Amino acid sequence: MNRILFSAEEVGPGGLVVLGDARARHIRHVLRAKPGDILKTGVINGKVGTSRVERVTEALVHLTAVHEGAAPEPWMDLILAAPRPKVMKRLWAPLASLGVGTIIVLNAFKVERAYFSSHWLEPEHYTPLLIDGLMQAGVSRLPEVHIKPRFKPFLQDDLDAMFPGSARLLAHPGEEASAPMRGRLSGWERPVLAVGPEGGWSGYELQMFAEKNFEPFSLGGRTLCTTTATIALIAALMAQGLFMPLTPHHAGLLPLC
Repeated sequence: MNRILFSAEEVGPGGLVVLGDARARHIRHVLRAKPGDILKTGVINGKVGTSRVERVTEALVHLTAVHEGAAPEPWMDLILAAPRPKVMKRLWAPLASLGVGTIIVLNAFKVERAYFSSHWLEPEHYTPLLIDGLMQAGVSRLPEVHIKPRFKPFLQDDLDAMFPGSARLLAHPGEEASAPMRGRLSGWERPVLAVGPEGGWSGYELQMFAEKNFEPFSLGGRTLCTTTATIALIAALMAQGLFMPLTPHHAGLLPLC
């Protein structure tokens, strides 16, 4: 945890927060925080700042929160062909950590229909993993998740409304690695990246994406597993400078890792 997050409902009058769960155990046993120590904290989908440790017991940690800073906004969006459930479970936290703002889990020709019945596509199961990713990255903006089990209706009816001005990139194994040219993509433009199933999109799907002005974006001819490909592709975009840098950490705060 590099920033402990609270829900808005957990912050009481005067900024009082009382924790008795895993976050409290982390403060007691990992940080070994004492009354008077200052921790980096924030509100999910809200502001960030610090909290003063007021009291520590075996069961509870009492904090006084002061949240006045704006959290960094997500810098990209992702359309992801639904992977195997255990892979999807592993991806939720890294996607939140890396700054993905909207996550579309989409059907595709090579996607098994049973994947959409996985409990890892249900909010009560993936939301805690997203929050873990936010706390690791020290940010607070929770990604929006949309489950789309029908490929063609999404591209025809939903895509333009959801991503009207985005730079559109289509990840697919190719003969040579490619990267978006900064001359074509502004350094502050928010891209949407479409990552297909292992083995890539079908010919029909590639054609439909092309009709929606998606530009090819490849790491080369290697066929990668979904976890490796997704994280590597996002890292490649980050290396292009298509992101809003995080604000510097305040000096004098306890490290939370």
